[in-house]
Amino acid sequence: MIPTPTESPRIRLRRVLFLGAATVQGLCLILFVLDVAKEMDGGDRMTAVEGVGVLGLLVSVVITLGEYRRMLHRNARVEARLDAATGAFTRMMEEQFTRWGLTAAEHDVALMSVKGLSIGDIAVLRQTATGTVKAQSAAIYRKAGVSNRAEMISVLIEDLIDGVPLP
Repeated sequence: MIPTPTESPRIRLRRVLFLGAATVQGLCLILFVLDVAKEMDGGDRMTAVEGVGVLGLLVSVVITLGEYRRMLHRNARVEARLDAATGAFTRMMEEQFTRWGLTAAEHDVALMSVKGLSIGDIAVLRQTATGTVKAQSAAIYRKAGVSNRAEMISVLIEDLIDGVPLP
């Protein structure tokens, strides 16, 4: 499976190590089988220890590749669920911004605020003064019925998890 752009370097490293281990096991199996076959050509019979070794390596390679395959399928399922959750949160957030009646500029500021950007960063990205972003943030909070960014995010998260039962 080709790594996804959002795949972390740690997961990529684990994937490479896992495949590397399976490759080494496979190569060892091939070398061991060739060595045993060479001995058999000389009239020697394969010993029980060598037979168990060949069988053990073969089983190890099969198990390793099977686990790798299961891991890839599990990762695909997790990524699909994460994409669905991200999409659901984005749709819900857009609906909430519409309900609050945010202007296009306020929408952009609110989105950047939810993403964790500072007032200064938002001002730089929007090429406006920090005072403008502060005023837009105040308008967003007023329309949302909250007093700060944390409360706004809390409202958005509450909408997302509405209906999830408490333990």
